[in-house]
Amino acid sequence: MAKILRLSFENGDVQHGFTVTARLSEEGNPQYMQFKGRLPAAPEIIELYRKWQLLYLALCQRLELDCRIEIEAGDITHVSQVEFQDLCQQLSDKINNWFNSEPFRPIELELRTHLDPVEEIRVMIETDDRLLQRLPLNLWKFCGDYPKVEIALSPSEYRRTKKLPTKTTKAKVRILAIFGNSKGINLELDKSILEELSEQAEIEFLVEPRLEDLYDYLRQDWDILFFAGHSSSSEEQGLLHLNQTDSLTLNELKNALRKAISNGLKLAIFNSCDGLGLARKLAELDIPQVIVMREPIADTVAHEFLKNFLSAFADGQTLYSAVRDAREGLEKLENTNPCATWLPVIYQNPAEPLTNWQDWCAPRRQMAIALNQLGMVLLASVAIAAFVMVGRQSEILQTWELQAFDLGMRLRSREAPDSRILIVKVTEADVQKQKLKEKLSLSDATLAKLLAKLRPHHPKVIGLDIYRDFPVKSNQQHLLTYLQDHRFIGVCEVERANDDNPGEDAYPGIGSPPEIPKNRLGFSDFVFDRDRVIRRQLLFMDINPKSSCATNVSFSFQVARAYLAGIGIQPQRTGKGWQLGNAVFRQLEANTSGYRHLDALGYQILLNYRAADPIAKQVTLSEILSGSLDAQLPSLVKERIVLIGNTARSFKDYFPTPYSSDNESEELPGVAIHAHMVSQILSAVLDDRPLLWWLPLWAENFWVWGWALVGGILGWQWRSPLQLGLAIAVALSILSGLCFVLLLKGGWLPLVPAAIALAIASVVTYKVTQPERKS
Repeated sequence: MAKILRLSFENGDVQHGFTVTARLSEEGNPQYMQFKGRLPAAPEIIELYRKWQLLYLALCQRLELDCRIEIEAGDITHVSQVEFQDLCQQLSDKINNWFNSEPFRPIELELRTHLDPVEEIRVMIETDDRLLQRLPLNLWKFCGDYPKVEIALSPSEYRRTKKLPTKTTKAKVRILAIFGNSKGINLELDKSILEELSEQAEIEFLVEPRLEDLYDYLRQDWDILFFAGHSSSSEEQGLLHLNQTDSLTLNELKNALRKAISNGLKLAIFNSCDGLGLARKLAELDIPQVIVMREPIADTVAHEFLKNFLSAFADGQTLYSAVRDAREGLEKLENTNPCATWLPVIYQNPAEPLTNWQDWCAPRRQMAIALNQLGMVLLASVAIAAFVMVGRQSEILQTWELQAFDLGMRLRSREAPDSRILIVKVTEADVQKQKLKEKLSLSDATLAKLLAKLRPHHPKVIGLDIYRDFPVKSNQQHLLTYLQDHRFIGVCEVERANDDNPGEDAYPGIGSPPEIPKNRLGFSDFVFDRDRVIRRQLLFMDINPKSSCATNVSFSFQVARAYLAGIGIQPQRTGKGWQLGNAVFRQLEANTSGYRHLDALGYQILLNYRAADPIAKQVTLSEILSGSLDAQLPSLVKERIVLIGNTARSFKDYFPTPYSSDNESEELPGVAIHAHMVSQILSAVLDDRPLLWWLPLWAENFWVWGWALVGGILGWQWRSPLQLGLAIAVALSILSGLCFVLLLKGGWLPLVPAAIALAIASVVTYKVTQPERKS
């Protein structure tokens, strides 16, 4: 933001000195700092300036410059450029000594403390002293040390004009260009410079107009009033030479000018000579800004200044910045046009806001710019979304997406354990107590005792998640009877390739109990992601007919199907997938949500773990066999699914889940994971608990592009890195919250790709549209 420095010169004049009040503020902020000081009497500056002015006019006459004023010969007839340059240096030194005087130094020290050389600094000299206004105060050393300083003049009293409502919708800046008496000067070049703005401005040219025509045109709504021709500040009235015969003062136009200002006139440019009297008269009418020349000006200088100023101003620079650049650009002409950089000056009404060329354009132009920028935002968002989705397709983002999925699962609120399931745990103590010689966790005798305890209480289903690929011994006929019960589901393991060591032989698998028929047998195999986390559930799998595990149905599906069959619900294959009741179990594909190039063997679904710890009521083998639970067994077992499984860590049947957080102690035993899988099926069919779902690929692409577009709009609209950073943080929070809420409803949406697309798009569009915002 630009800094605004107001230096009020009060209670005096150059002859006797001033009291100076400095007010430093930031554009758009009414708060300001104030410092006090003084400038001592400087009569020598008065004398030097008057001598300089005489020599300047004489030099212009001697060099036969085409000045926009008729120069009459003065008392000085002989002047050399060397003598003039020496006088210029003396005047510059005196002005700097004046501002470096002891009474003023505290103000300058405060300014140098609070200002930065890289900032645009607008200095307004508030004074009614005529001589002070004529001094080239831009020679002050402070202006050289702060290269973005530009000094403007202001009256000591000012007010803001009440503007009338705009009557017309303007697509371009409106300029009224008045070309007065052109005797001895070339105004055609001024006209051609203005005409170069024809695409950005609507220009009305009045060439040597009659007073009546000028009056009528002035009363219309204009943004800029431009005058080129001869002018002067005769008797401080401000005199314009309209044509070869007519001249008039601004007093004669005050009503028309007041109307123009109330209609929105914002800037008057007098590319003519000696315009301070004109500026002061316009200031009395409260015009916002005027650009004039302090002294007579050569045609060449007038043309160069006008060309450079209009180019910079129309290109988006502020008024002060454009004047400074155009004024400093006159330095190259000073060999033939001395002191050219001293001449242009802004006369500012401090009560009026400083607006830019683009601010004066009508809504249609602003809309055109906005549409152009929006087109850039749309193009960037499409390109960035495509880039992210291509990267996603190459599996670069898969790990992050799965981690984000796990985090969402862990953040869900807790659910009650599934009351339909009872887990009987075979613990390390239970294994040791049986004193088994073989690598078994459950002997035939112990299993028979356990089943004898459970069966009288009428469980709906009993699932044994312990491998036994050997027949029942002849002395265990009761166990044989129990295993042949239609409520009993056994387990086996399918042979598979050795993924850990591809060069070695495949795992042979583990066979099934010969006493259990195929329709009551399920495979226990899990599918693992690359990080070994179980996030998917196998329902069916094609197997080798010669496999020792002769079933293509998973253990969890067999258990759930047996339970549901007891209440009359049977699975059926539909066009949408396997269906139980009203629940359709959607099959995973190779590219499903966060997965890319997934080995989707068999019939897999996403596993929506029940957010319960534990998943179901759990008791140990010893607790049942010891009789300590006999009184509770009827309520624990009746009409329930009883899953029997090994939880001894020595058998290494523990696996990571989304709830593990890389913590081995949080891994779940296989029987608990089977319980989650059974619970998912039952809860979806009987409780309408949502299964995990995902969007089709085209919808995911649209989702990511939508968030890239949000990021693009943020980058386009926010004007500072801090604001943009906060906006991105808020947008990412909304995105994360929305994805989490949808995950609670079962939806797994692309969070990571959308977040990356949003962040990249916001930064890219901020960089791309930044130059246009500044303009």
